Amino acid sequence: MDTNGKNGDGLGSIGGNVSGSGPSPESEPGSVVAGAVAPPPAKLTKADFVSGQEVRWCPGCGDYSILNNVQKVMPELGIPREKIVFVSGIGCSSRFPYYMNTYGFHSIHGRAPAVATGIKAANPELSVWVITGDGDALSIGGNHFMHAIRRNLDMNYVLFNNRIYGLTKGQYSPTSELGKKTKSTPMGVIDYPLNPLSVAIASEATFVARSLDIDVKHLGATVQAAARHKGVSFIEVYQNCNIFNDAAFEYFTDRSVRSDNMIYLEHGQPMVFGKERDKGIRMNGAQPEVVQFGGETGLNENDLLVHDIHLKDPSVAFMLARMEQPDFPQPVGIFRAVERATYEDMLVDQINSAISKSGPGSLEKLLNSGDTWVVE
Repeated sequence: MDTNGKNGDGLGSIGGNVSGSGPSPESEPGSVVAGAVAPPPAKLTKADFVSGQEVRWCPGCGDYSILNNVQKVMPELGIPREKIVFVSGIGCSSRFPYYMNTYGFHSIHGRAPAVATGIKAANPELSVWVITGDGDALSIGGNHFMHAIRRNLDMNYVLFNNRIYGLTKGQYSPTSELGKKTKSTPMGVIDYPLNPLSVAIASEATFVARSLDIDVKHLGATVQAAARHKGVSFIEVYQNCNIFNDAAFEYFTDRSVRSDNMIYLEHGQPMVFGKERDKGIRMNGAQPEVVQFGGETGLNENDLLVHDIHLKDPSVAFMLARMEQPDFPQPVGIFRAVERATYEDMLVDQINSAISKSGPGSLEKLLNSGDTWVVE
């Protein structure tokens, strides 16, 4: 973290006389009188969260959009920079902490959730962010991903999904589609891809969302909603790698087809989509189906599934996360947002309970208790 600040807003000591024994404030402008109340800190702006490090992503990469939106959202949260930590693993996305003027850890491959867990458990007051990619999180980091989510720490997990390994130059990833030809699969991928939202919801994530790098308004609103959620928040961001997997999502994100091939989930609203807003999603027994309004069907918005992000049972959110092109419009938005006790709160309660019952304890006494032996 740059504690000197780029705009002269450093966190160092205040100049001037504070003892009251030197020159009076009138004779020495800028000095501080003992007992005086410091002025309120200036409101932070996006510029305060820009580190000044050279951003080393390929020109045109979708990572720039995600970085820009996170930097724009940060001031709105009202959290001091020194209470924010970004943690990453390995991959293109994992450069992220360098570009944020906050604290950060560039950790090891797949283990960012473990590092973030330690940070949050040790200091629950911090705002902790995990930045990862589809390879980092879902391949070598799959175990850490699942367990960090099920514990429901109050931290934010942002996964950049470009369906490729970009940093290592174009091998297939756990989210690459079946049949995709890459440098490591010249005859086509024969692994079935993971759905990040399905894994997160199955792991009982209390906040789950999806957004796009090219829809900056939606992405910013989604990041802000995740940051304000108490508990683990998981966002999958469809992010274009224009070098090794260009236009991977264009078949549903391009403006010419987006209205018909995507659906924006809105809490409390019927699930309508289409350029003419004449199609929707309804339940047919236990399965969702696409329906057309009017005509022979006689259907309208009242027949559709109404989106509810607060359902305690994750089954509907899981079902929505499984909807994909070409059978369904690709859903983006908030899938689930429920409240549940957080890991760090329960941990603090246990520690306080133990101290109340047995006292603060002694590390030396602990190490010398029970069976001990001396090695000569």
